[in-house]
Amino acid sequence: MGRFAQVRENIRRAYQASRASARQDVEAFETGNRTPEAGNGGPRRNSAAQATVTAGTASGDGRAPAVHPSTVSRDDNEVPHGLRIAAAWSWRLLVLGVLAVAIIYILGRIRIVVVPLVIALLLAALLSPLVQLLLRLRVPRSLAAGLALIGGVAAVAGTLTLVVNQFIDGVPDLARNASQGIDKIQSWLKSGPLHLSDRQLDSFVESGQQWLDDNSNALTDGAVATATTILDVITGVLLVLFATFFFLRDGGRIWRFMVRLVPSRAREQVADAGEASWLTLVAYVRATVLVAFIDAVGIGLAILLLGVPLAFPLAALVFLGAFIPIVGATFSGAVAVLVALVGNGPVTALILLAAVIAVQQLEGHVLQPFIMGRAVAIHPLAVIVAIATGVVLAGIVGALVAVPLVAVLNTAVRRLVEHKREPPPEAVVVATEPP
Repeated sequence: MGRFAQVRENIRRAYQASRASARQDVEAFETGNRTPEAGNGGPRRNSAAQATVTAGTASGDGRAPAVHPSTVSRDDNEVPHGLRIAAAWSWRLLVLGVLAVAIIYILGRIRIVVVPLVIALLLAALLSPLVQLLLRLRVPRSLAAGLALIGGVAAVAGTLTLVVNQFIDGVPDLARNASQGIDKIQSWLKSGPLHLSDRQLDSFVESGQQWLDDNSNALTDGAVATATTILDVITGVLLVLFATFFFLRDGGRIWRFMVRLVPSRAREQVADAGEASWLTLVAYVRATVLVAFIDAVGIGLAILLLGVPLAFPLAALVFLGAFIPIVGATFSGAVAVLVALVGNGPVTALILLAAVIAVQQLEGHVLQPFIMGRAVAIHPLAVIVAIATGVVLAGIVGALVAVPLVAVLNTAVRRLVEHKREPPPEAVVVATEPP
């Protein structure tokens, strides 16, 4: 038993000696790699500094090589400073890239929930001014949110019903005009500058028919797949309605709950960035609706005055297409011109094309800068890239939400940068210059 106690005492002394040595090394590093030597008061270098001097002496000049304070070993000192910085940035960017891919994958797996929530958020941004108006009239919050939602659903349902009825009424006339238009186009191809022969025209028609035959299975499969997702569509519509109602009624409370999940020192910044982003989204949706309405009225009047069939459905298509900036307006205008070409001939189509271009120029250079303002101004290149990315990731829904998402992120990042603070006193800052 005495021998065991002696072994335990030796272990305890060795542990205390190692702790004392480690404490002396830390103090030596903090005081310039020098500590008072025990017993004689003379200077003593710690092991790292002594190794550096030894290496410098071995090199022949008797001086320690310069070690950058950002390095953790002598091996790192052999790597150029710029390469070390690039490597540090690289692995951090790789981590962020992996995180972004994981988030996109997860969102793709639950897109049946994510897409309705995004649409509900856009609808809440559109209807929130009406809710605020009702609240100022002392209407209870729940009733105000319900009335705004019912009014929005009624407006959308009424517009869709009118568009469908107009489309059904105009299809017979369009079919008759389309047959005549095709005959005119064939005559122009024969007698025009192309001078195509009947054999060449027949080959083009046969090629189109062959393409339809080859892809009929794919088209049928797509229709069947669409039919099997009817339950998903119904579920999505119900989720949009419920989410929109609660966003309108409890949006502020939901956001305050989410802010409490972040660290306390960042709550004020995050809350301010979120409020600014929400105001940006509201302004963007409101301005987009107004610009889309003006586009639909301008192009719709041109279609109506030129006697092009399906005037109201085409105007509705222009209104919906305007929610996808640049691309949507171009597509809807091209459809209107194509209908005019088939139904009324090339002269009417050219006149309508000029009207569409004039309205789009008015939108791009006058309406959007004036209505949207600097708060939601986005460079056209960013708009195109965002829409292309949205189409690749989520199809037409991605194209619809890409631009408002970029606008919101732009506002949030700018606001966070403006409110950037100095690091707290307890933060550890790595020196970039030697003391």
